[in-house]
Parts: sequence; structure tokens; C-alpha cells
Amino acid sequence: MVAIVVLLALSMTVSQASACVWFQPTNVPPIVSTNWLKCNLHRGNLVVLDVRDAGSYSAGHIPGAINVPESEWYINDPFTVPVETPWMELPPVDELFSMIGNASITSHSIVVVVGSTSGPLSPVPLALYGTAGITRVAITLLYAGVRNVAILDGGYDKWVADGYSTKTGTITPTPVKYRGPVKSGMFVSMQYVNSKIGKAIIVDSRDPEVYNCSIGEPWDAYNGTIPTARNMPAPSLWNIKVDGGGPAIYITYKDMGALKKIASDVIGRAKCRDIIVYCGVGGYASTVYFVLSKVLGYDHVKLYDGSAQEWTHSGMPVEC
Repeated sequence: MVAIVVLLALSMTVSQASACVWFQPTNVPPIVSTNWLKCNLHRGNLVVLDVRDAGSYSAGHIPGAINVPESEWYINDPFTVPVETPWMELPPVDELFSMIGNASITSHSIVVVVGSTSGPLSPVPLALYGTAGITRVAITLLYAGVRNVAILDGGYDKWVADGYSTKTGTITPTPVKYRGPVKSGMFVSMQYVNSKIGKAIIVDSRDPEVYNCSIGEPWDAYNGTIPTARNMPAPSLWNIKVDGGGPAIYITYKDMGALKKIASDVIGRAKCRDIIVYCGVGGYASTVYFVLSKVLGYDHVKLYDGSAQEWTHSGMPVEC
């Protein structure tokens, strides 16, 4: 009888604890939990890439994380002066390779991208933009040929909320020489998108109010969506934890079943169709690209980086 009681107690203890899941380099999940990251922090080829601003990083970060702010992963940062358009474009390959190497990332690294998912939801939804910025960096690494890239679900904010340890100060990575096979087909031009109207599935990842022309965005020349585009808003893929009606505490991704249903309702279940994703300037679209391509396994997803900003400033046709 005593043995049974002891076994039951042990069973309850194990079930109540968060079990550690070890990874193999070929099966790193594209979205990892805070517990997964805690369990794997000691792995030699793991790089935790914190893309928050330098001040936030130095005030507190995940142990061992290095800092390369999101704005350094693209050119034409919308928060700089003067602002050049289109915003948030890919840097030249040589500059990108240099930045990746300076971050101590090699072709064999497992990179977990960490950012901020907290903050205001209105009038400027900085929490949503920050969450999309994480996937923006992740897909840039994939474009540059880094094979194993994941994002931390909930970002740094959930890591703190879950009670895991943090460090202050900065870590200077050891530079390495990086070269990778550039996936140039991931990103497509305005001319390519125009040639695919009526042939490919075009996905508008902006908010429904923008998609249906109820409101406009200040970076567009005029309202409207690319002809035939279907709407899959990036925020529809997230669960937003808030305290009452205040700002976001952290943002996580919906479960696999919900993500599959959202994608199926918009695109269908066939994963061999050509898909082009765009948004306003290239942030939200990166999230939808990442979920469709890396999480759900759609085979032929491309991102139109110029997005609605370039499309409308070029006088291209739209519909509402």
C-alpha cells in the first residue's frame, strides 16, 4: 500500500512539472516554448538572438542571449529620418552575411529569435508590430540560408512572466565568417505579383478594416487591396494576454488546430498552390509567411516585400 502511495505521489509530481524536451538539429520546432528554451539553453550550437532595442536588452535578457536589434535586419527603417521607401527592405547580401557572422551565427547554428510582445494595442499597436518584428528577423535569417531558425512563443515578456532567470548587461559575440545559400525565391517583386494576379493565391495580411477599405494606412498612397487578394490578418494568428483593457502583457501563437483552420478557411488544404503574402510594409506578412511555410508546411509561399506601400505609390490597380 505504501509503495502505491509513493508511486502515485511521484506520478503527480512529474505530471505537474514541465518536462524538458531535448532537440535534434533536424527537428527543432519553428515555434518554441519558454520551457523548451530553458531546457536547451546549454546546447553548444544554440544562439538566442534578442532583437529588442539595446537599452531593453541590457536591462534584462535571457541568459546567454546576444543582441542585434530588429531595425538592423532591414534597410529603410521607418523610424529613421529621412525615411526612404519602400520601408523594411532586405539588406544587401554581403551586409547581411557580415551581420550574421558578427552575431556568431554559423550555418550549423540553431537560432531562436526573441523579441518584445508587450506594449500598447492602440492607438499605435506597438505590441503587434513587435511580435511581427520577430518573424521578420526569422525569415531574413531563412532567406540568408540559416537552416534552423525558430521563434520564442510569447517573446522575452512571457519568459519573464513564467519566472525564468534573466541577466543584465551585454554579451559580445565572437565573430565568425558566414556564408549561406541565399533563398532568393522567397521574396518577389511588384512585377512578379502583377503577373500572378488570377493565377496565384494572393494573401493580404493586414487588418480586416484595411483590407475592406474602411480605413487606410498612412504609408499607402490610396486605399485598396491587390486584385483577387484574400484576407488573413496576422493578428488572427495570435492570442493576446491583456490585463483588463490595458496593454498587452505578452502575445503567443494559437494552437496548431486553430492555425490550420485559419489557413484552410482562407487558402484551402492543398499545400502545393502558389501563394504570395503581403501587408502594408513587410511586417505582418512575415508572420503569415512564417506560419504558412514553416509551421503549416505550405510548399510554395512567397513574400512581396514592397507590399501595399510600394504597390500604391507605383499607381498599381486595387480593389475593395
